[in-house]
Amino acid sequence: MMRFVRWTAALAAGLLLAGCGGSSGGDGDRDEGKGTGPAPPSATRSPATASSTALPSSLTSQHLDWRPCKATGNSSAPGASWRCATLQVPLDWSKPDGRTIGLALIRARATGGDRIGSLLFNFGGPGGSGVSTMPYFADSVSALHARYDLVSWDPRGVGASQGVRCRGDREIQAAESVDATPDTPAEEQAYFQDATDFGKGCRKAAGALLAHVSTTDTARDMDLMRQVLGDDRMHYFGISYGTELGGVYAHLFPRRVGRLVLDAVVDPTADTVGHAENQARGFQRALDDYLKSTGQDTERGSRQIAELLTRLDAEPLPTSSGRKLTQTLAVTGIILPLYSESMWPRLTDALKSAREGDGSALLALADQYNDREASGRYGTTSHSQRVISCLDDRQRPTLAETRRRLAEFERISPVFGDYLGWDTAGWCHDWPVPGQYDTPEVSAPGSAPVLLVGTTGDPATPYEGTRRMAGELGRGVGVELTWKGEGHGAYGNGSDCVDSAVDAYLLKGAVPKDGTTCS
Repeated sequence: MMRFVRWTAALAAGLLLAGCGGSSGGDGDRDEGKGTGPAPPSATRSPATASSTALPSSLTSQHLDWRPCKATGNSSAPGASWRCATLQVPLDWSKPDGRTIGLALIRARATGGDRIGSLLFNFGGPGGSGVSTMPYFADSVSALHARYDLVSWDPRGVGASQGVRCRGDREIQAAESVDATPDTPAEEQAYFQDATDFGKGCRKAAGALLAHVSTTDTARDMDLMRQVLGDDRMHYFGISYGTELGGVYAHLFPRRVGRLVLDAVVDPTADTVGHAENQARGFQRALDDYLKSTGQDTERGSRQIAELLTRLDAEPLPTSSGRKLTQTLAVTGIILPLYSESMWPRLTDALKSAREGDGSALLALADQYNDREASGRYGTTSHSQRVISCLDDRQRPTLAETRRRLAEFERISPVFGDYLGWDTAGWCHDWPVPGQYDTPEVSAPGSAPVLLVGTTGDPATPYEGTRRMAGELGRGVGVELTWKGEGHGAYGNGSDCVDSAVDAYLLKGAVPKDGTTCS
């Protein structure tokens, strides 16, 4: 199975870094101090209001023991001194006095004297590790670091926060032979059996946690985090899936919103099928832009890539590693460089090699996307992504419904449509717990302005989602900033106009004029 949706920009670029877990004990650096389980089957939106249940003081007054992190990746951010801690949150938010779980946090204190507060970051996924990514990203937000403590975390079910591993490395590699676009009854059976087996592995690995890793659960975790960090308002920077999380937070706690930036905005009006259709359009649009940049006719270039993939379905290509480049791995390898214009030359070289009979370069790109090390060790980001999104998403398209939609998916994208169409049926097939809603509720009347940054060439969260998020947040809340550029996410990707507008908003509270465009 593969899903291209809502992937963190850092992961897409293959910039996975070693993380750190929380630790106990102290060294003097201390802070003083969605839900309620699966929704009923009739629910189509996420829970509408924050719980009024008072939290026990054991949670709101807990002390965070900040200790040097075990590893923080590579960061040259001036003054960055990374420390890690563990925050206790309720496993089940409907039972705040019950069992708790620990969330791994990372922080670097503000480097300047005029501190505003904490600035929380979520880099996407769902399933991306903030603890691993934050030190890498710090260089891009050095101006913000002067006045904010930079804070991120591994959401529940991710990384050091009881991250879920649903199958072992050998099983993951074996599953790469499963055809993600089945053409025969036998391939269909293998495709859906793989989905069932994966879900069983997740249930065995996660246990009770599997029903409590929703976006709404994480939004509530964020508000407890805000309280324990000592902030009156939530200052937040969400990227990709992190924009959906930010929207859900604003809905649940509109009066607690401080300065929220949502970059690479997810369309909150799209259900499971709608997201897949959006991404088929987005990735095809990005591929067309890539083909234009190389002087190719977009229709002819797409047809040639589709023909290459058809050949790989019948006969996978050899690679220097001894593994085979399958059709599914090739699509994954094509997807990765479309996340960033800077990676387009690698796509050119990889496609050229594949046409010449060597699948090594495309396989390397696919491995980068799939978080596979040369040793054969796989990361668990995709596992966390699946357990979170399948708890969030209530829609479960059947095989018959998927077959009826395939022609439309292929019309939208001759290269990616077939894969994303099948993915709607396979991703959460036979999942052990029911999904919570069709679409998330993000309306936030009474919230402070939220800055929405959309990129016209974004493949994973197409630009149209920015306008839809603004509409759902409500009049006077969502403020749109457009970058006429390529890639997944705008801030820190080369636009001084975007960076200046975001910095002015976060540092000075200067809200740009709604509809501002940067080119």
